[in-house]
Amino acid sequence: MRKFLLGLSLHTQSHRFFAGVTKPSASMMRALLARDERRDSLVAVVEDRVIGHAMAFRDGVDVEIAVVVTDEWQGVGVGSQLVRTLLRRVSGAEWLAMDVMGDNRKVLAMVRRAWPDAIMTIESGSVQVRAELTFAEQGSVASPLTV
Repeated sequence: MRKFLLGLSLHTQSHRFFAGVTKPSASMMRALLARDERRDSLVAVVEDRVIGHAMAFRDGVDVEIAVVVTDEWQGVGVGSQLVRTLLRRVSGAEWLAMDVMGDNRKVLAMVRRAWPDAIMTIESGSVQVRAELTFAEQGSVASPLTV
């Protein structure tokens, strides 16, 4: 996972973490991979190489998610597949929340496609997304990755 994070471009790191990640700490690694009654995480792997990561934090009927995909795998559905899989695993959640950098047009376009009624508010250069989970993440995309 450390190798995956360090292999992301500064642009991709900034879109996910809102800053560059030069040396992922042990506590950061634990937080990214935590799984318990409120938290979940997934990695997408191709040939023993991590190409994507998604995580969720559940607070009552709300679930906040974060996703990042390695640069060379962006735009082919890995992020969308991670989101769908993650949301299927979070039972009982009614509302999705995420913070997206204002210039992250790919993710904002994905949000608009998946949740056309999502509420998006801009704050300090980022977009806070809140969407009702009624029909989200049905079906899956065929892909050569393991989630």
